[in-house]
Amino acid sequence: MFSVRPPFILRIFDRKYLSCSIPASEKVIYLTFDDGPMPVVTPDVLSILEERNIKATFFCVGDNVKKHPDIFAQVSGTGHAIGNHTFHHLNGWKTPPAEYVEDVMLCNEYFKTGLFRPPYGKFTPSQYFILRKQYRIILWSVLSGDYHQGISKEQCLSNVLTHTKSGSIVLFHDSHKAKENLFYALPRFLDHFLGVGYRFELLK
Repeated sequence: MFSVRPPFILRIFDRKYLSCSIPASEKVIYLTFDDGPMPVVTPDVLSILEERNIKATFFCVGDNVKKHPDIFAQVSGTGHAIGNHTFHHLNGWKTPPAEYVEDVMLCNEYFKTGLFRPPYGKFTPSQYFILRKQYRIILWSVLSGDYHQGISKEQCLSNVLTHTKSGSIVLFHDSHKAKENLFYALPRFLDHFLGVGYRFELLK
């Protein structure tokens, strides 16, 4: 079952180490992308952001960085923030803690960052207590669903327009399976919130 919001159980974790949203009294949104860098998709996302002078946080898969260093350089060299998304896009629920942390550290060999997002938002308490020593763990408050084959491009846009508010961490994917929904929803989402006075900031 698809849910725009993260599971309620995640609220038990200390906000000092894990964030699903950022407390905000002003009109601020934190735009994030997962699973890149990928040919065609990531450069086009960068163009959409550049046209609107918006910076975002990209949670990159280490193996994709290894395969596409030129595209990663475009992301990291144009003022966007970078986060670790494991090297092999591992599901934490299906991976022993030592193996999972080793994969995160392998990704760390290709770029340095203090931000980490677990793929699928799935991790165990053991993984959390190890990784929080080195990373701020970032989840989301609004999941676009752009990657989901059962969600139309119109529903994807509705997901982000309906649920985003001040302090939201909004999640899109710069991946091939997401691109149809992504390229429909993303510019319309950005133009809507820019038009009503919001600004977009980086996660740190």
